[in-house]
Amino acid sequence: MSYDKIAQAWADIWNGDLSLVESTVHPDFVSHAAPLLGGPPADTAGRDNLDTWVGGIRAAVPDLRFTVQVGPLVDDPYLVLRWLARGTYQSGLPGAAPGPTPIEFFGTDILKVTDDLISEYWANADSMWVAQQLGIS
Repeated sequence: MSYDKIAQAWADIWNGDLSLVESTVHPDFVSHAAPLLGGPPADTAGRDNLDTWVGGIRAAVPDLRFTVQVGPLVDDPYLVLRWLARGTYQSGLPGAAPGPTPIEFFGTDILKVTDDLISEYWANADSMWVAQQLGIS
C-alpha cells in the first residue's frame, strides 16, 4: 500500500470508518499520546485500544471531521500529517459546558509503517485549545 493510501485510510479511521482499522493498523500497534484534557503521556497498545479511543471521541463529537492540511511527508518508514479537526461537541467530557458547542483544533501525527500497516503513532494535538472552547479550566 502506498503512503498516500495509508495516510488517507488513517484519516478515514479518525473520521469514523473503524472498518479500516484491521486493514490499516498493525496488530502490535502502539500509540504515544497525552490525554486530550492534559496529563502525562500514556502509551496504549493494540487495535482494540484505537477503536475505543476513536469511538470515545466520536461519541462526544459525532460529526468530527479530520482534514489533512499538510502531508503525508515521508521519511521511510515514517509519515507525518498535519491536520485540522472540526465538529460539534455534544456531551460526555468531565467539566465541559453542555453542548452543542462547535470546536476546531489542529494536530500533527507521526506514523511508523511496518509491513504496509501503521505500527506506531505519536499524536500532538492542541488539546488546550479544545479545553478552552469547551469551557474546561
